[in-house]
Amino acid sequence: MADSASRRLDRAESAFFARENEFIKTKTYDAKPPALKGLTLVPIAGDVPEGVSEITYRRFNEAGEAKLIADYAKDFPRVDVFGEEYTVKVKDFGDSYGYSIREIRESVRAGKRLDQRRALAARRAHERNMNKITLLSDPVGDTFGVLDFPGITEATLPADGTGGSKSWVNKDVDKILRDINVMLDAVIQPTNGIEVPDTLLLPLSAFTLLTNTRLGDNTISLMKYIRDNFPQITRIDWLNELKGLGAGGTNRIFVGKFDSDHLENQIVNQFEQLEVEHEGGEYTIPCISSTAGVIIYYPMAFAFADGV
Repeated sequence: MADSASRRLDRAESAFFARENEFIKTKTYDAKPPALKGLTLVPIAGDVPEGVSEITYRRFNEAGEAKLIADYAKDFPRVDVFGEEYTVKVKDFGDSYGYSIREIRESVRAGKRLDQRRALAARRAHERNMNKITLLSDPVGDTFGVLDFPGITEATLPADGTGGSKSWVNKDVDKILRDINVMLDAVIQPTNGIEVPDTLLLPLSAFTLLTNTRLGDNTISLMKYIRDNFPQITRIDWLNELKGLGAGGTNRIFVGKFDSDHLENQIVNQFEQLEVEHEGGEYTIPCISSTAGVIIYYPMAFAFADGV
């Protein structure tokens, strides 16, 4: 009996631990590391209820045209709407953190808070995983990421840099600007101007090149010139995930329309701490998150090119 009692908290210690756990929940819900750009880049769906196992969405196409008709005409052309249905499954991910009875009792007696770094580490592990799933498809979890989503357009950049290279390091300013136009046209032309990208995503090396390359009398950078002369592009940013993502381990660039009408991150639970579990001399807090990955509703509003 004595051994069993030594592995359990008394009423005061249990109350302390419950308060601490609640405090940790509040703190960990606040932090979001800024380097995890996928979680801020892709809008999060706001209409997905907790507890669902599948998410279904529908895409509709209109068919038919109006035409000139004569008086008393009866042959009015018929129009119709055709729909397709798609379903993605929600996947759960988990980790945990915990404290020994000795750690809890020492905190009670010293009147200090429990070490929150374990809780923060648990949350950040979920955020890193969620960020990766947002950006890259996961064949094991059967989820799709935005950077390699099926059906988006692949553009081909001319290999006319030094030595027949596609890399911007080996191209002059005019060819780099031409490549950006190629990327935009890969979306604008096939959609007859219905879709116009608002975001240009680059590997860090290409982003740095645009920032450091000076034009003309050396008063402005190539980055500023692009921002000033491509008004449709409202965001230019870099992603580490684009490095080596292309064919043959080359770098990838990406353009698209990044609003909730075109794509959404299907996160059901970003981070949730479950009930505390007690086993032996340790109290463990399991943590879960749930997502169905990214859904791009209009794949033709996005394009990528490899080799940069």
